[in-house]
Amino acid sequence: LIELMIVVAIVGIIAGIAYPSYVEQVRKSTRSDAKVLISEVAQLMQRCFTAQSTYKPAAAGICDVVDKATAAAGILSKEGVYQAKLSSAATDYTTSKYLLKVTPVSTKRQAQDTSCATFTLDQAGVKKAYNKSNVETTDQCW
Repeated sequence: LIELMIVVAIVGIIAGIAYPSYVEQVRKSTRSDAKVLISEVAQLMQRCFTAQSTYKPAAAGICDVVDKATAAAGILSKEGVYQAKLSSAATDYTTSKYLLKVTPVSTKRQAQDTSCATFTLDQAGVKKAYNKSNVETTDQCW
């Protein structure tokens, strides 16, 4: 019985160490969904600008990506874990500049990711990431 209790204790300790590591690895691998989303939306934004010479919502004609990115729901990733929106903090995004912000959907597991909570990309291709406290963590996340 003592040997069995020792085995149970060892298994419990290993599980206590392994599970948090597993959860963190899942979070890291799911971040690729954010990177794919932000790259795809940025590519569509650039195509729109090339065709219409503007990022202005509704004035972009056939380019509805701008309208979707400014809507309240934003653009969801393929996995439905992240959403992309045009940041209102970007100066003059409607004509020649934009700042895409990708954040986790609040009801999904990735919302618990505190180290890489927000990904951003601007029209110049500058990539940044921020944690929940809004401190830049680009080196860890990209």
